[in-house]
Amino acid sequence: MGWLAKASTFSLQFSLQRSGRALVLLACLLIAPSIAKAEKAYVVNGGNDTVSVVDTANNSTLATIAVASPTRIASIPGGSKVYISRATAGVVSVIDTTTETVVRTVNVGVDPRGLSITPDASRAYVVNNGSNSISVIDTATDTVSGAPIAVGSGPSDVAVAAVGSRAYVSNQNDNTVSIIDTSSNTVLTTLSVGTTHTRIAVSRNGLRVYVANQGNNTVSVIDTTTNTVIAAVSVGNSPRSTAVTPDGTKVYVVNGISNTVSVIDTGSNTVASTVSVGNGPRGVGVTSDGLKAYVTNSVGNSLSVINTSTDTVSATVTGFSGPVAIAFAPFVTPVPTLGQWALLVLGLLLGAVAVARLGRVRPPLA
Repeated sequence: MGWLAKASTFSLQFSLQRSGRALVLLACLLIAPSIAKAEKAYVVNGGNDTVSVVDTANNSTLATIAVASPTRIASIPGGSKVYISRATAGVVSVIDTTTETVVRTVNVGVDPRGLSITPDASRAYVVNNGSNSISVIDTATDTVSGAPIAVGSGPSDVAVAAVGSRAYVSNQNDNTVSIIDTSSNTVLTTLSVGTTHTRIAVSRNGLRVYVANQGNNTVSVIDTTTNTVIAAVSVGNSPRSTAVTPDGTKVYVVNGISNTVSVIDTGSNTVASTVSVGNGPRGVGVTSDGLKAYVTNSVGNSLSVINTSTDTVSATVTGFSGPVAIAFAPFVTPVPTLGQWALLVLGLLLGAVAVARLGRVRPPLA
């Protein structure tokens, strides 16, 4: 009967091992969605007062959020919140990206336009076009911190550098860029650039700033180490916005009247290619992996998706209403629950015990 006992023991150990493996697999399946992150695009629809949430993996619309008079948009690093300026209301709305709902509204200056978030996610800088100032929002409390920062006339956009302590403000009416020290919230200097410029972008390493000059169809290139304009790149008709790839090698410039995107080679500061997009392009953004550039076509009610490797349109996404701006944020999912972690630990322990015991028990001979 000894062989029968050994066979039973072996069978038990084998079942234990299988159970442990099954528990580990189940726990991993439960926890995986909480760990994996993809990316969402938040599209401002000026035509119907909404923000569309788009899954960039398949370009499907995940949600539509009602936001009155939306103008520009910026996402907080880490993706937990999105900030939307509302020009006619004089406020900034805050969207919680886990629930895709507006959770707070912050009063700022007159006619807020562009906005940008500091790399540590602690502050949002908001351009007040009608009051020639910048409001600074404390993102921990979503309240305005300190007095407004006076800048040039008719500020339109702001870009906060990902490194260092600088914010760059395009002043549309007096054709200048104000450079702010974000550690003291004071203006360090003011530069002259092209005419009637609208939006502004800064490279990830903080060394270059690109300003779209709608009035003279150029992009001004600013060297941030010397705070001087080092180039004026001729692009299409009525450049409206700019976006820099994460590696800093390309700048995508939306030309509102030409219905094109000029792709600037930052090594030579020349246009390397021109991409035809939808009707009335207004905004552009590059995904965090640098593989795609999304263009909002405000008249065509669509998004043009550009493959940045080939600089060709890989998809046209419809179903929007006057889209004017775009920002990206990772999917934010709940942290794994204690039950999920406990299940994983139990499965690992059972599997380890089974493997250890199985190694000491030989299967019965036939």
